[in-house]
Amino acid sequence: MSQTHLGDDDSMKRTTSYTSVIDLYRSGRLIDEYPAVRWLLADLGGAELIRAGRVLARLDPTEIVERHPSTAVLRVAVTGHGTFANLIPALTAELARHGVVPRYYVADFDSFVFELADSGSQLYAAKPDMTLCVLDPMLVFDELKEPWRADDVDHVLTAKLGLIENLVATFRAQNRGILVLNTLPLLRRFTAQLIDHSSRAKLGALWRDANSSLLRMSEENPTVAVVDLDPIIADGVPASDARMSQYAKAHLSSELLASYARTAGHIASHLCGRTRKALVVDLDDTLWGGTVGEDGVDGIEVADSPRGQAFTTFQRVVKQIASQGVLLAAVSKNEPNLVRQVLQEHSGMTLREHDFVSVIANWHPKWENITELAATLNLSTDGFVYIDDSSFECGLVRNALPGVAVLRVDEEPAFHVEKLLHDGWFDGLQLTDEDRIRVNRYRDDVARKGFLDSFDSVESYLRELRVQVRLSGMTSEDVPRVAQLTLRTNQFNLTTIRLQEGQVRALLADPRAQIVTIRSQDRFGDNGLVGAIFIRWEEQSAHIENFLLSCRVFSRGIEHASLARILHRARGRGAKAVYGHYRRTTKNTKVADFYRRYGFVQVSADDSRSIFSHDLDKIIKPPAFVHMMDEIEEAR
Repeated sequence: MSQTHLGDDDSMKRTTSYTSVIDLYRSGRLIDEYPAVRWLLADLGGAELIRAGRVLARLDPTEIVERHPSTAVLRVAVTGHGTFANLIPALTAELARHGVVPRYYVADFDSFVFELADSGSQLYAAKPDMTLCVLDPMLVFDELKEPWRADDVDHVLTAKLGLIENLVATFRAQNRGILVLNTLPLLRRFTAQLIDHSSRAKLGALWRDANSSLLRMSEENPTVAVVDLDPIIADGVPASDARMSQYAKAHLSSELLASYARTAGHIASHLCGRTRKALVVDLDDTLWGGTVGEDGVDGIEVADSPRGQAFTTFQRVVKQIASQGVLLAAVSKNEPNLVRQVLQEHSGMTLREHDFVSVIANWHPKWENITELAATLNLSTDGFVYIDDSSFECGLVRNALPGVAVLRVDEEPAFHVEKLLHDGWFDGLQLTDEDRIRVNRYRDDVARKGFLDSFDSVESYLRELRVQVRLSGMTSEDVPRVAQLTLRTNQFNLTTIRLQEGQVRALLADPRAQIVTIRSQDRFGDNGLVGAIFIRWEEQSAHIENFLLSCRVFSRGIEHASLARILHRARGRGAKAVYGHYRRTTKNTKVADFYRRYGFVQVSADDSRSIFSHDLDKIIKPPAFVHMMDEIEEAR
């Protein structure tokens, strides 16, 4: 693991957290208390986290889900060239940190070619959501015979890349989630076998070219993610252990596998819809040094001194993250005029007022401000990351809002960046055009909230908002955004079916399936593609298999108007009924009665799933204040 600056309090907290996991296991209460595990693991790392993972790996996933039905479950297949027994406990712990329970399929030693090339293999039969194919340098060097030269390595690398490309093509055709590959470390014990530096340089160039080809596979194929091991190794993590490689065929070190597992955990979190959406920062001694109320606007530390430059570095990283669709807000116990003056006038500030969707400076409890901010942005606090230097404030927020990821930084600003980036809270698979303009759209939403507050009734507000909705059939250009909506949308997501781009494209080619996209705009601007309705047509009926809508546009009549139009279309096609599917999760309970509100009746239900039916006799009228444009082509 990369070096982390820890004080005595942090070390004590880690020891206590690990001990709590062990005590729960020994007392037989670990499954009962499983929802609390993610918070016990939040501050663990290194050996403690792996030891906790070994304990968690002993638990029965079925029993966890039976006790806690809303727990996110991810089917994970693990295969590769060497052995990777040490990966499973590390990965189990990392997934638990994100509230995810894995169901594993672990392939036999060195069986990855057979497993991925054969569409009828046990790996594909396991229907994994995420497949880890762990590659190592012995994949190449096991093929060489002495004496060898750089050109011989080049031939093997070319052959292996061709093999991997074929495996990727087979994997893509199966529509089985995400395939995770990794780059190959080049070990000194191989480069040093070439005694002339010219040959070593050639080998290094060929090896890096091959790794570049691996990395480009994720650019060319949305079902592939590639973990770049070079940055991890550059942080001081050993790439290999000579004894474990020789005797156990474990060609990547336990430390490297642990860091790999952390990145895989970030991917898994994204696949389960747990990617965080907003970063909330404290100001004094977090974004700048000092207390502006005591030191004055000109007395804070930023940019000018070595310590001030550390705060500037942190601000630059925060700005970089926000530029990719993460919502940035500030919550500070401060005088608002002083905060505004710093953000608008201080010459050393990298972040300015326009970089934030909201700046809240007052003397209210910070958790209350965060709660109010979540309501304004129409987001769950589970989508927030909060960073502060005060252990007291961090404790209050963590206690009042357990869904918020709370990061405490200390008095050394040089470590702020590492603390923020360590856990991949905002990691996704691909960036879309929507991500790049998301901040502006949420800023418009704040303006909408202010506009709402000027009206005596919601009805009057909605009439003056002048909402326009456009329904269209999904095109190939829409696929990345629709897939992203299935992964990121939690509150208005009626079945929480998570789909990768390949799975969405498969539905686009399915003659019985239709995906209707929802776009909206109003007097404040264009909201873009904000929702999708997944329909499966049968001879005399239609099934709405999922209906999802961005939390940015709740409660504006968009869902009502869109559903009414789908019902009219179904009746026009001769359907006798439309069935709506709902699967309850901890985050979508606010739409549990969605279908009932619009004339559906429940026809079946179990512990978490319900099906509703509409006979198309009386279809509720759409709201008069929504202007609807129907550009849906008839389903094939």
